[in-house]
Order: sequence, then C-alpha cells, then structure tokens
Amino acid sequence: MRKIIRRIEREVGVPDLSGILGERIKPTDLQSLLLEVYKAQVKRRNPSAVFSDYISSIFSLPSPCDPELLLELDRVAFSHLPEGFYVLELSPVSPLGSVSCIAPISQDWVFTNIRNTEVVADATNILALECARQRQEIIRSDPTSATAVHLACSHRVVRAQRFRGAGQRQHFRLFLLYSAGRSTRNLRFEYYTMTRHVQFYLKALRDFLWPSIPIRVAFIDLAPDSRTDEVFKALVESLRGEFDDVDTSLEKTQNRGTWYYCKLRFHVSATSPKGKELELVDGGDTNWTQKLLNNAKERLVISGIGSERLCENFGPLHRHSYAQTKKGREMA
Repeated sequence: MRKIIRRIEREVGVPDLSGILGERIKPTDLQSLLLEVYKAQVKRRNPSAVFSDYISSIFSLPSPCDPELLLELDRVAFSHLPEGFYVLELSPVSPLGSVSCIAPISQDWVFTNIRNTEVVADATNILALECARQRQEIIRSDPTSATAVHLACSHRVVRAQRFRGAGQRQHFRLFLLYSAGRSTRNLRFEYYTMTRHVQFYLKALRDFLWPSIPIRVAFIDLAPDSRTDEVFKALVESLRGEFDDVDTSLEKTQNRGTWYYCKLRFHVSATSPKGKELELVDGGDTNWTQKLLNNAKERLVISGIGSERLCENFGPLHRHSYAQTKKGREMA
C-alpha cells in the first residue's frame, strides 16, 4: 500500500499527499472534496463501463444463496427468540471507524464511504454501539441499574478484504444476539446470558435441520480461574439436562479468538451426513461496552450464526421439511 501511495504522490507532484488529506484537512472538507472528485469521475463513465464492472466485481453480484431458504431461517430464528430480546433492522451504513475503533480490525477490510461513514462490515460492532446507547440511557436514570439490554438482528454485511476459501464471498448474512448489562458476582450475568444464547441456537438449529443432524457445543475458557471454571461446569450441566441429544463439552484454552473475547467463548457445530463438521455459531464476552461507556462495570455477551454458511451447507437437509411447510401453507 505504501508503494502505491508513494507512486501516486510522485506522479501528481504532491509530496505527502496522503498525510495532507488524512491529517490536515477536516473530515467535512475532505468529504466535500471527494464528492467533487467522484462526481467528475462518474461524468467520464458510461453504462457499458458500469455493466462491465457489475459483471466483474466480487462485491456487487447477488448472493447465490436461496433467498427463500434465508427467509425461512430468519422465520425459524425469530420464532425462537428468548423473551425480552428486541429485533432491530440496522442501517446499511455506520459511523466511520465503527469496526476498527472497537475491535482490532484493519480499516482496509471495511468499505469506507466518502460521507464519513462506512458500509457495515460487521453488524456485531453496530449492535455493540446500540447496546451502549441503550445502557447509557438506563444509567442516566439509575447509575447502578442492572437492567439488561437484549437485541437481535439479521443483517447482510460487506467485507473489503479478499476471501480465497471455497464458499467464501464479500457479502453475506449474519443472525446475531447481543446482551448488555452490569457486572454481577461470580460472572452470573455472563452465565445467564450465555445460557440463553446457546439455548436459542440449539432450538433454532433443531427446528431448522433434520433431527438426525449431530450438533456439538464447545465451551472454551480463555482466562482459566475458579470463577470461569464454575460457570462452564454449570453451563455444561444445564445444557446436557435440556438437550440430551447434543454433544456438550469443555475445550482447552485456544489462542485463536482470544483477541476478540475476554474470558468466555463458545461455538456450535453441526456434522453433515458425509461426516464433515462445520462451525456455525460463535460467541463469547467482550469489553466493547466498557470501552464505549468508559465504565469497567459494563458487560457484553455477543454471538452470531453465519446464515448463508448454514443454508448453503445444510440447506438440502432442510429443504424437504421447508417444501412440505410451504406446500401446507399454500393448501391452507
């Protein structure tokens, strides 16, 4: 990237051009400048060029995932939302820095907009902002209030980094749960909310997939101590009692993901008839609302499922029941 910037600065004859634009010009002035630049760029284009870019772009083509199947997944998921969870329809854009200022993600991975906003690259960060906003209102009325905020959404995100793995693409849909509140003794807030999150995903997956599909829940202790050990043991015992057909286990601390979550992490996987296990759900606790509200007492548990990952890999294992359901509705 630096080589490209230096080449541009040499060609236009303006040393430190990126520094001037990025540090010496106010954001509102830079917005006005870039709007004029892109207006001039568009005047030089024609419909053929737009059509050619549409065909070749890895960002603009529609998702190949069956939209009816995605809608059916949302229907199933929303029908199993725990009591007290409120559904949001997020804006497609968010404030500049919504991802990289909250989580350790490079701004290069985000579609930055010239109007000092960015296309939502990770709805998890936007829900953290909304949780912080609602918790702030609660705290203003009562600084010690433990009233929790529970949110859910289904949202399509766009990632700017290049994906190379099979089945990976630049835009895809996520279904997310968020729970924000105040710290309690012995991590009771984390235990209570994580239990509700995992219960939701297991019920939704059991409803969406064939009952014979093996499902596994794994809990990972990222900061082992007596408190987290007790939380995980209680989680495993509770879930085993409610979901006796689900493999529930504790895993040793892993390095992957420790930069994202604080102490507690879980994931839910499903195995296809061919024996391939695929991780579908990821969740855990973060310190994002602590940073946003500058309050060490704040707590946040987040989780999400890759909707298209589930539908594309396990869609054929659901289509029979989906077709039957659809046929029944049409007959009715």
